[in-house]
Amino acid sequence: MKSVIGLDAPISQADFAELVGISEARVSQLMADSVMSRGDTGHEWLIAYCDRLRDQAAGRLGNGLGGLDLIQERAALTREMREGQAIKNAVARKEFAAVGLLADVLGMAASAVVDRFDQLEGVLKKSCPELPEEAKTAVFQVIANARNEWIRSTGQLVAESVDAMLAEDGPELDAVNFDGEALA
Repeated sequence: MKSVIGLDAPISQADFAELVGISEARVSQLMADSVMSRGDTGHEWLIAYCDRLRDQAAGRLGNGLGGLDLIQERAALTREMREGQAIKNAVARKEFAAVGLLADVLGMAASAVVDRFDQLEGVLKKSCPELPEEAKTAVFQVIANARNEWIRSTGQLVAESVDAMLAEDGPELDAVNFDGEALA
């Protein structure tokens, strides 16, 4: 292969930078990255520099452009698009809801039931005024225990379900279907 006139001898970093239109600091970085070697001819540096540019353009340099690998980035984007479409389809089929939304709905349902339980005392006084105080106390105690257990167990169930989903699918998962199953 014939070399370019004047490049068949070693060349300074400043001269090479001027030749290819980059900064001298960039030439120093290329030297540090072992793209080019001290003592090589200008022709060898030019070939190495062009090879590096071809690899960058083809996306074959994993550490070249800020650590990005074009092929891996495209694959990740495609995977995200596929997962996004799967979520949209699940929403359209009414099989999907965000964990936060499900927790909010469960909280509102629990609050509504607690409110109804709290109204029971007034209803019993009006509808059964002759009911002995011991019977009322027993009914209220059973209801209070059931209410407290329901709140405790639903909170624990939500926490355990979220922890299980995160453990099997990683922290990026933030949704389940309406059956409580994690969506892939």
